[in-house]
Amino acid sequence: MWIRFSLILILTAVAAFGQGNTLQYELANMREDVRGLVQRVGELNLRVEQLERENESLRSGASSAAESFATVTQLNDAVADLNRIIKASSSSSRSEVLQQVNSKLGALAKQTNAAIESLAKGMAQRPTVQTKFADDFSQEGTSYTVQKGDTISSIAQKTGARTQDILNANRIADPTKLQVGQTLFIPSAKL
Repeated sequence: MWIRFSLILILTAVAAFGQGNTLQYELANMREDVRGLVQRVGELNLRVEQLERENESLRSGASSAAESFATVTQLNDAVADLNRIIKASSSSSRSEVLQQVNSKLGALAKQTNAAIESLAKGMAQRPTVQTKFADDFSQEGTSYTVQKGDTISSIAQKTGARTQDILNANRIADPTKLQVGQTLFIPSAKL
């Protein structure tokens, strides 16, 4: 369209100026301008076509991208499914843990019962502890401080006292429980 308009202008100018050199020169300039305009219009047409192709490519990419996005409803459904799966696996693992705990508690109960039975047997075989004390020991004597490794019988041997008198005088029910540093009364001791 622009080309036709330019040609009409050129022809009009040729008719108006006649046949002079100036006119030829003007005509040549106009032809060059028209050729430049035609070339520029062709370049612009190519660019418009290229932009239309790019636009179409972007539109198709956008429509395929829109298809790949999940909706909020789809996301909510997926989250709800995951929650159901987690709850199911949680309850199954919880029951497994409870079974393991139950079996371990059963084993511990057996061990505890065996230990209690062993203690009971040990207590049955242990000699009875003296709980009554006689006052038939000598009221005169000396004090003795228990040292590491001492027993009632070793103290009796050191002091020359009778073992039973030391037990009665100090009201010792269990002679195995002497403590280092404990002070004992030794009746009629020979030191």
